[in-house]
Amino acid sequence: MARDKSEHALIPEFKRQLVDKQIDRREFLRYATFLGMTSTAAYAFANKVTGGDLVAPATAQAALPKGGTLRLSMRAQELKSPHTYSWIEAANVTRQVVEYAANTGPDNVTRPGLVERWEASEDLKTWTLHVRRNVKWHNGRQFTAEDLAWNLRRVLDPKTGSSALGLMKGYMITDVETSEKDDKGNAKKVSQLWDAQAIQKKDDFTVVLNAKVPQLAVPEHLFHYPLLMLDPAENGEFKVGSNGTGAFTLAELEVGRRSVLRAKPGYWGGGPNLDAIEFIDTGDEAAAKLAAFASKQVDGFYLGDVTTIEAMQRMPNAQLHSVVGAYTATARMHSIKPFDDKRVRQAMRLAVDQAPILKVALKDIGAVGEHHHVAPSLPDYAKLPEWKRDVAKAKQLLAEAGYPNGIDTEIVCRPQPDWELVAVQAMVEQWKEAGIRVKINVMPSTQYWEVWTKVPFGFTTWAHRPLGVMLLGLAYRSGVAWNESNWSNKTFDELLTKAEGTYDVAKRREIMAQLQNIMQDEGPIIQPVWRSLFTFMDKRVQGFKMHPSGYIDGHQLALAKA
Repeated sequence: MARDKSEHALIPEFKRQLVDKQIDRREFLRYATFLGMTSTAAYAFANKVTGGDLVAPATAQAALPKGGTLRLSMRAQELKSPHTYSWIEAANVTRQVVEYAANTGPDNVTRPGLVERWEASEDLKTWTLHVRRNVKWHNGRQFTAEDLAWNLRRVLDPKTGSSALGLMKGYMITDVETSEKDDKGNAKKVSQLWDAQAIQKKDDFTVVLNAKVPQLAVPEHLFHYPLLMLDPAENGEFKVGSNGTGAFTLAELEVGRRSVLRAKPGYWGGGPNLDAIEFIDTGDEAAAKLAAFASKQVDGFYLGDVTTIEAMQRMPNAQLHSVVGAYTATARMHSIKPFDDKRVRQAMRLAVDQAPILKVALKDIGAVGEHHHVAPSLPDYAKLPEWKRDVAKAKQLLAEAGYPNGIDTEIVCRPQPDWELVAVQAMVEQWKEAGIRVKINVMPSTQYWEVWTKVPFGFTTWAHRPLGVMLLGLAYRSGVAWNESNWSNKTFDELLTKAEGTYDVAKRREIMAQLQNIMQDEGPIIQPVWRSLFTFMDKRVQGFKMHPSGYIDGHQLALAKA
């Protein structure tokens, strides 16, 4: 296929893969726009090849109503340290004030944010990021390349403790030995940028990322929800009145009660349409949230609840919004007795039957899990043989591991949302058949999130990411902040880094199949289900689309007059 000289060298290859049906339209759009093809040209080519009628998203909003205060039900959390956030609820407030270098939309396609465009070298090792010239901080200062570079350096500094380190470690970070020794006498290692010029400020509006290995997903990584572009003058902290580039300012914060955002006129991205947004903490109880909507205390929810979906559907003013993605929860084990033996971890997986759990916990709103944390909806998913429950095999493995009479353990989980506890209860009943006796320790959500990486056996929700490699890098790469099980596998780490830089779809899926197999064989999780996300908004709410990660972008929303 002939190459336009202005195109990135890999675009003809992705065109060929689309023609040969090796990739679908969505994956082609992702690759082509990453590598500099305009969205209009990319959509036109996809339509020509597939006979579809996809339309590139409009660059400007249609006329929407102006004014009003939108009130949404969502937990009001502490917001002090955005780069170390572990909760989307916190980011949903903060993102209205401070923004991202890129934005991945509800369609799972990533587009420019504070970076107006990017260019990748032919070997995918050098990414040139061009900062928008029309963005100013609320205090009037120009947003510059130094702001972008400072934020990138900060999240990649191990002292910060950001999960972004796990996401970008494969191509931006190296581990070096120190003079200190661990309890086994081995030299301790510390993570640092692989090269002094790994993050290079080229001029006032250009940052160059020089990676040690190829990486295709850099724009998607720039939208990792803790990677917010903070004002360096505030030293990584966020509070009421903090400086930002977004459409709102944070006017009030009462942890456990509410957060209030006021419109900031002159937003570079257009709008906002609303005068204010209030996130009201109605707690985790589904009934309380239902009552708040019925009494018009709130206009919608961050996420809907399975237990109240039928009641909500009967309300004439309620509009259902849903999306299929990679939202899930995993029962994960630390590598301590009895889980330090992979046969025990295998037995835990083999004793679970996912389909009944999906039915009882989520009313079949989702899909069964496969114990490897890569969703079928993601473009880098590799289909493996169907996972089947085998209680006899589970008992055999426990006996071989030295537990002929089974094991006794405890799992920690949250009481709400309701489906999480129901899923855990269902697994506990199934585990009994294999001689796995599990006590449930129900911990309040706020308390659980303080210790989620420390409990030996816990049930933790994980939000959607655009790629399976992103989920694997955040949760299972050795030594990173969100590796809540502390699991470490050198072969897995090496394959993950290789997959992150492999653009050939067939070769990448071969690597992904190996990664998924390692997870099923040695991994630290039991993954019963994938949850399709949904919520309800009052029909007066306009401009809303359900994001697979549950993200809320206030500048796109409006409220029709009552």
